[in-house]
Amino acid sequence: MQTQSEYDAAALKARFNPEGSLLRRQQLIMLDMVTELDRICKKYHIQYFLYWGTLLGAVRHDGFIPWDDDLDVGVLRKDYKRLMKVLPEELPSHIALQCNDTDRNYFYFFAKLRHKNSFVDEDNYDRVFKERGIFIDIFPVDKTRRWIHNLSEPLHGHCFKILRTGKNDVVSMRQVRAITWFNRHVAFPVLRFLARITGGKTIMCDYGVPLRVGHDIKDILPTTTHVFEGKELSVPANSHAVLKRLYGDYMQLPDLSTVQSQHVLKLEIYD
Repeated sequence: MQTQSEYDAAALKARFNPEGSLLRRQQLIMLDMVTELDRICKKYHIQYFLYWGTLLGAVRHDGFIPWDDDLDVGVLRKDYKRLMKVLPEELPSHIALQCNDTDRNYFYFFAKLRHKNSFVDEDNYDRVFKERGIFIDIFPVDKTRRWIHNLSEPLHGHCFKILRTGKNDVVSMRQVRAITWFNRHVAFPVLRFLARITGGKTIMCDYGVPLRVGHDIKDILPTTTHVFEGKELSVPANSHAVLKRLYGDYMQLPDLSTVQSQHVLKLEIYD
C-alpha cells in the first residue's frame, strides 16, 4: 500500500485518466455539472457537500480519484426538497434533473444531474430511465436511527428484483412505479415520523438508499470548502471524521494492480 506522500500524482494521472482520455472527458463533464450545482446552491443558500469517493478524492487527490467515474454530493433533506424545486429553473440547457418528479420510471430515492450530450449504461437498471447521460448523484441525508433506516431497504429493494427477473419492462415498471409511489408517500413518511418520535440523531442517506454509514451532524455542518480540480467546492465541516467513518485509513491507496478505471458498461460522449 502507498500513502499520499509516497505516490506520484503525475504517474497516476498518466496511467488512469490522462488528458483526452474517455475517463478524463467524463470527469470534466461531471466537474461542469457540480460547478453548476455549486453556483445554484450558493444562489439559494443551500448547503451541499462532496460525499463518498468524491470527498475522498478531494482530500487525498485535490480532485477526482484518478480512476473514479462518478461524483457524489449530499444535501440535508429539508434543503434537498428546496433544491429539487429550483434546479429545473436554474440548470443550463445541456443538463437535466432526474428525479421521481421529472422521470416517471426513475425509482431511485436520490436525484441525478444528467448530461444530455452523452450516453452511459451504468448497471442495466437505468434502461427504463428517460435520461441516460453522464451523471452526478445528489443524495438527501437526514436524521434517523440505523434500525429504522434498515427497514426501508427491503421496501425499496423489491423494485430491483422485479426489474432483474421480469420478462417485460412495461409490466415490471407498472409494479415498480406502484411500489415507489407507496414508499414515497406512505411508508417512508411513516419511517420519518418514527425517527422523530424516537429521537433519531444519526445523519444517514435518506430511506431507500442502501448506504448505511452514519455521521454526527456536527461533522457535516456547517460546511467548509476544499480544492477540487482547481475549484473551491463544499465539503463537510470535519472531512477527516467523515472519511474515517467511511473508509478507515483513507489516505492509503488501494492495490493499484486491482484497480479498474471504468465501471460503467458503456459510455459515449457526443461532440
